[in-house]
Amino acid sequence: MRICKLPWSRKVFVRMVLAPVVALGCLLFYVFCISSVVEKSVVFTVARGDSVSGVANRLMKKGLIDSVQTFKMLIRANGGTVQAGHYEINRGASVWRVADMLANGKVAQTTILIPEGLTIRQIKNKLLQEKGLTGAVDCVTGDSREICNLQDGQIFPDTYTVARGTPRLAVLDLARKKMKSVEEKWTKTNMWPKPLKNWNEVITLASIVQKETPLIREMPVVASVYLNRLNKGMRLQADPTVVYALTNKLGDMQGAPLLRSHLQIDSPYNTYKNKGLPPAPIANVGLAAIGAVLNPAETKYLFFVADGRGGHRFANDYETHKKNHNDWRKIKKIKNKN
Repeated sequence: MRICKLPWSRKVFVRMVLAPVVALGCLLFYVFCISSVVEKSVVFTVARGDSVSGVANRLMKKGLIDSVQTFKMLIRANGGTVQAGHYEINRGASVWRVADMLANGKVAQTTILIPEGLTIRQIKNKLLQEKGLTGAVDCVTGDSREICNLQDGQIFPDTYTVARGTPRLAVLDLARKKMKSVEEKWTKTNMWPKPLKNWNEVITLASIVQKETPLIREMPVVASVYLNRLNKGMRLQADPTVVYALTNKLGDMQGAPLLRSHLQIDSPYNTYKNKGLPPAPIANVGLAAIGAVLNPAETKYLFFVADGRGGHRFANDYETHKKNHNDWRKIKKIKNKN
């Protein structure tokens, strides 16, 4: 029997059959994955309940896709629905990229930094400046009691990444829950340095330490000073507590100096007039300040004053403290002249 040979060689087969397939694949890849009509980055919002057709038409009108049918086909290939949210469509985004984001809920994100040492009032003011968030910072009817009664010391300062359009109250609640988890971890040990008795007292002292020094390495020493004073029945005489009272819990003199007369303000937060800790924290604190209070340095220090270089000079007795204080006054005079 004679076997019939194919009328073309392997090269001819590749040229006539495979080449068009590859070319078509490259064309589709370019159209769906590379080609773009997006000339500048925009934020596109999909509301809850929006239809695929409605979204496709809006995208077309805004010049973010060049084919309604192609977009709808790609959405069908990704499950058939679009997810509500705010989407950051970048310049050069292909129709495939746009469809992938909307079908899979890859919403635009915003990063919120809550620094250590701020009060609730300062944090709320900061959140109001964040354009990527929505809504008010004060609770309304129906909000949880926890978020409506936020107090200083209940927020964990950190960097939070959330979806663009997240309510400001939701960010506050996220930070509240994170601090709650920190509290639960530490209270399991039930170990506080004397004379502290509970978590509120730990956070209250940590908030004073947080406001007194920006240097993490110095925090355990500052904590030891205040613990030593508490154990001896001495007044804490912490300036940040007076500032908290003077500013109605804002915690910022906004450039005004703290005067000797201010130390006479009648407030339970004034540690110049009242013995012991203030009734509650005066700021929101990070792990470094909390750790400094729970694991303070072993010292006999009872006093400290600024050293002019961002840190402090410590003293066991008042005579040494007076000398350190005089040195600080001289440094301030030189700085003021310059």
